[in-house]
Amino acid sequence: MRPEDVGGVHVKYLHHCHRQLWLFSRGVRPEHLSQAVRRGEAVHETSYGRFREVDLGAARIDHLDGDAWVHEVKSSRRPTPADHAQAIHYCHQLHRVGVPARGAVLHYPATRRTIRIPYDAEQAAAAERDIQAVLETVHRPVAPPRLDRPRCAGCSYTDYCWTD
Repeated sequence: MRPEDVGGVHVKYLHHCHRQLWLFSRGVRPEHLSQAVRRGEAVHETSYGRFREVDLGAARIDHLDGDAWVHEVKSSRRPTPADHAQAIHYCHQLHRVGVPARGAVLHYPATRRTIRIPYDAEQAAAAERDIQAVLETVHRPVAPPRLDRPRCAGCSYTDYCWTD
């Protein structure tokens, strides 16, 4: 995997669980079996119908508005560091292809909350660190250790980590 192959899901999984990222990078994709993933897809499809996805190859952005703000719709009720990192990664990817994204807007329909994150040099540096951390994780010869089991509740990868 090369830096330009790192997508938003990679960055999200980096901030959620390194083992999940490692498995995902090897083609393990049980997300379609997860109720949480299906709920997230339903929220995405029924919220903000005017949004049109932007496909950057390794990254697929929910929407880029006319003022160059990245918009991401999240199904969770509260913001997470993974949400923030994923949105900033999208801004970073846009800058790499010559689109000067101003920042990201995270939308949480369940709580009718939005968060605006300006993209600046500090955010760009964080995105670069995330890309390097993703590459280090996916190139490991063995899977990273499991997290504590309570943190795995609802994860679609649980069977891959906890079945002996």
